[in-house]
Amino acid sequence: MLPTSLLLLLAACLQHPPASASTSFLTDALVKENQVQQVLEHQPAKDTTCRRDTTLTGPIETTLCDYETVESVNEELFTNLSELVKTPFFKYFRVDLYRDCPFWEENGFCMNRECGITTVDESEIPEKWRAAALSKVELPSSEQRQSLPGCYYRDSDYCFLDDMTEGDYIDLSVNPERFTGYIGPSAHRIWSTIYQENCFGMKDAQDAPGMLFAASRHAKTMYRDLVGVGDGLAPATQDGQQCLEKRVYYKVISGLHASISTHICAEYFNQTTGEWGPNLACFINRVAAHPERLQYIYFNTVLMLRAVSRLGPYLSAYDYCSSGTHEDDKRTLDVVGRVVGLAREAGRFDESVLFRGEDANVLKEEFKQHFRNVSRIMDCVGCDKCRLWGKVQTTGVATALKILFELDEKALDPRSNANLLQRSEVVALINTLYRFSESLYVVGRFREMWAAADGEGGERILKEAEQPDTARNPKVSPVAGRASKDAEYFYVRIIEWIGACRRGTVGCVSAVVEGVRWVWGACSAVFRVSGKERGPGRVEF
Repeated sequence: MLPTSLLLLLAACLQHPPASASTSFLTDALVKENQVQQVLEHQPAKDTTCRRDTTLTGPIETTLCDYETVESVNEELFTNLSELVKTPFFKYFRVDLYRDCPFWEENGFCMNRECGITTVDESEIPEKWRAAALSKVELPSSEQRQSLPGCYYRDSDYCFLDDMTEGDYIDLSVNPERFTGYIGPSAHRIWSTIYQENCFGMKDAQDAPGMLFAASRHAKTMYRDLVGVGDGLAPATQDGQQCLEKRVYYKVISGLHASISTHICAEYFNQTTGEWGPNLACFINRVAAHPERLQYIYFNTVLMLRAVSRLGPYLSAYDYCSSGTHEDDKRTLDVVGRVVGLAREAGRFDESVLFRGEDANVLKEEFKQHFRNVSRIMDCVGCDKCRLWGKVQTTGVATALKILFELDEKALDPRSNANLLQRSEVVALINTLYRFSESLYVVGRFREMWAAADGEGGERILKEAEQPDTARNPKVSPVAGRASKDAEYFYVRIIEWIGACRRGTVGCVSAVVEGVRWVWGACSAVFRVSGKERGPGRVEF
């Protein structure tokens, strides 16, 4: 039975029937016609639907009336988060980008200079945030964690966390997530492997051999549908026989994928003009032509908001002291307070309806193990910048899942559990919420571009969107940036490799291996056949 508060909220929503739900992509029914127009001509709500007599398009699963609620607060949310992620506490993230891929031997390094990142010297980081200081108060004991080389997890964790003694400090504000040219077989393998982690029920396959085939076919069907190469089947998440927990898991993964695709299209490099900017054809190809993908971004936004809402007292009591300037620290606390307030208004996710029943614990452990594996797959990404943001966002989502499904109100009390989360988890949580909020915000820019295009211009954009990335931007390839660009990129990487060697033997060995692979890839590219006779490659979502 639903909680009384949710029943009252539902009753309030039902007073306003969905007058135009049949014409909105924000409905349970899968849109089959005019998908692009549905997305790009949609007018977001400016007021919370459940409080005002406006058009209701329906609830997001496990939430009530939250499409409009999210739309009504997102501009303010995005504005506050944009300010928050630039503050000293939230812009510095320590991460190990040189761990080996645990699933295969990765040799698909991105040779584009945009794949590189800029690190921060430890001397620029406030001492209390450095690894030596944090490991004294945050690192759990060996009895509390399961360790692997360079990373670990606790029983309550939904992802692997980097060892605090390894890795680099990154200023996220100067290493934005955007198009890098990292496409092709390596990028394809990352996402196909992640979607294979959707296969629940493997433990039961020994008792029921048919379940193994069904789970494998289920993940394959979902992946085909989500990347736009399906056979016309309905999305796997519409299967009525699936339990709610599995549908939630699929939406979390798909929403993360769709959000990353939106960021790439919003910050796309035009090889012709040499400028960065939104690429409408890219957005149509990757997201707008598949409206359910945008729905999943809404879903993840609500999930993240609910986690921030629950964590509100902890975040409000957290010590963000950075520069020692009282005004700066007060400003950070003020913005955190505004974000928490918006999260309480829009974060209407009902986590209590999940993981119930006699198999709840088994299902939850399987859920956690799947997402932990997704976090480890990020170590296989061949582009440093892509790997960075992949690790940030999987850590952020995993932190939200832990807050919702592992921690009770007593555990969330900052007075009794001051070191509940690591600093990296807090930073990742806020930055990931910012990524989802920004995805919804930049959709407005794409809608403006679509509205400004005349009939002939719209047709041209749609035709362009049908082309793969390599056809729309022919200079982009898995081995991009030749001649002067390669020289510039190689120079930057040499500086980073020298820094890795200074920090320790493990990082130095990884840097040398990467350098050898880079040189080998660059030399091989000189003698490689262009591949034009094969035609354009398949679109990567």
